[in-house]
Amino acid sequence: MGERIFINLPVRDLEKAKAFYTALGYALNPKFTDGNAACVVVSEHICLMLLVHDFFKGFTDKAICDTATHIEALFALSTGSREQADALMEKALAAGARETRDADDYGFMYQRAFADPDGHTFEIFYMNEAEFPGAGQEN
Repeated sequence: MGERIFINLPVRDLEKAKAFYTALGYALNPKFTDGNAACVVVSEHICLMLLVHDFFKGFTDKAICDTATHIEALFALSTGSREQADALMEKALAAGARETRDADDYGFMYQRAFADPDGHTFEIFYMNEAEFPGAGQEN
């Protein structure tokens, strides 16, 4: 399998969550998908594991975060251009996401952010590392 990251997210409605992420253009890995969970392949090295609440609770003794009032983490997804960031945001909004703040443009970096139907927050960004402040300077 190699080195990959699997981000486990509790979801209220597995079918709705699967529909949301496939609407963004991601595929499901049927090997890791059943009635309790779905594996969303974001890239060769990144997968989201969508787990129904009762199944998720089997992996922890902590309470599931109420994403309406608390944030569990910010998940950042890079894109290859500003246009790709905007296109992914438009897909997310069309599939039922909520934009969590206005776009930020720092010149070298452009960011958008959305919450999925379960309230998990994702930042979509494009960064031109060549324009990053201090790029090309040695430490």
